[in-house]
Amino acid sequence: MDSWLWWLLVAVLLGVPLAVTALPEFGLFAVGAGAAAAVAGLGAGVVWQFLTFLVVSVAMLALLRPVAYRRLLKGPGVRMGIDALVGARAVVQERVDGLDGRIKLNGEIWSARALHPDRVYEVGQQVDVIEIQGATALVD
Repeated sequence: MDSWLWWLLVAVLLGVPLAVTALPEFGLFAVGAGAAAAVAGLGAGVVWQFLTFLVVSVAMLALLRPVAYRRLLKGPGVRMGIDALVGARAVVQERVDGLDGRIKLNGEIWSARALHPDRVYEVGQQVDVIEIQGATALVD
């Protein structure tokens, strides 16, 4: 079997953990193996094949990985979980005061409390969720 086929096999095998674990490093090594396959296909020796694999893989790790992680961590600013509820509008289901009450928030009934203890919100009134404390929404 030609050495370029072995390198292609290595590239495919490195793609499997990439698909299973979603770790981009495996994809970068797979690109390095693909480059080594190309060099092998051009007739280069085993030493050049390994050097190509190492240089391309390390270069990809050094150059692309930091950029990808910065972009991933910065993200599009999508809030999830409880963070997505802060700032949302809700409708009062049971009178909300400084002690207790109920609101309908994103189709679910939540216990609620007025942010300012002296305020009272009546049934049907719209309120803004200011904070989530446990299973209770503080509203204003």
